[in-house]
Amino acid sequence: MRIGELAARTDTSPRLLRYYEEQGLIVPDRAANGYREYDDRLVDRVMQIRGLLDAGLPTRIIRQILPCLDQPRAIHFSDATPEMISTLEHELDRMTARIRCLTRNRDAISGYLAAVRGR
Repeated sequence: MRIGELAARTDTSPRLLRYYEEQGLIVPDRAANGYREYDDRLVDRVMQIRGLLDAGLPTRIIRQILPCLDQPRAIHFSDATPEMISTLEHELDRMTARIRCLTRNRDAISGYLAAVRGR
């Protein structure tokens, strides 16, 4: 697919997709005419990148943990600096707290809808 289609499917601007490419977060193929060609699997990858960015992780750390999202996994422990480990531990705690909050909110909305529909 072309960059415009990937942009539409991920609700991400083409400019941001090119930035992800510059940062080594996604790697498109090149057609004979030089145009970028994006594999369907990059839709999920872009969504994962956006989620990690929304969680506050910088692209340099996202680049290091992307192998954890792949199967088979190719994790390079030599890349793990104390700063990176500390940042990831902090972000993991933030995500866990956010998940708990979202779960409570989802349950409250579900309960409200059940009560409203039950009338």
